[in-house]
Amino acid sequence: MQENFSVSNVAASALDSAAIFRISPLIRLTLLSLYIALTLPLPFLSQVTGTPIPPLFLWLGLGFGFLALYAALSERVVLDEQGIHVTYPKWVPRLFRKGWFLPWAEVQALKPRTTGQGGLVYYFLSKSGEGYLLPMRVAGFARLVNLVQAKTGIDTSDVRPLAQPWMYLILLAFTLLLLLTDSWVISTVFVGSAITN
Repeated sequence: MQENFSVSNVAASALDSAAIFRISPLIRLTLLSLYIALTLPLPFLSQVTGTPIPPLFLWLGLGFGFLALYAALSERVVLDEQGIHVTYPKWVPRLFRKGWFLPWAEVQALKPRTTGQGGLVYYFLSKSGEGYLLPMRVAGFARLVNLVQAKTGIDTSDVRPLAQPWMYLILLAFTLLLLLTDSWVISTVFVGSAITN
């Protein structure tokens, strides 16, 4: 009992200044690399197959998609004395990503929900009945839930991240293999174009 009290005190004192949590670098690297691996060959294949969409349009579309993904992965979770904020940098349009703020006094419960893939996510339930998704892909997730417990009194001992780091490491390894395949495809396109010319 004394140990829990001291952990809560440490967590509460950490909120004297805002605690900021960002998306895990491993997750950002994996998802951005996967996007590149899945889309990079498209403009080159378009050039070879003679599709009606010019490669320039594909490059512009892929660049916009990368920027949108990067913006989504720039999410920041800020915990302070007032509540929990989910924010994005100023360059991210509010129409694309709004963010939200929930005062600690409004937090009524933390409810689990099963995802379509069988995972478990958690929602803050406010006193007005609104749900706010608990960010689960941040670096320092264990510290985040300890701070939430300290400020709300809700037991977060059973709250776990949606995906473990080893899952993203496996995905990153397969993404690197896919990038190697992409480089082979692109080099084949160039060699084929040189022979044709």
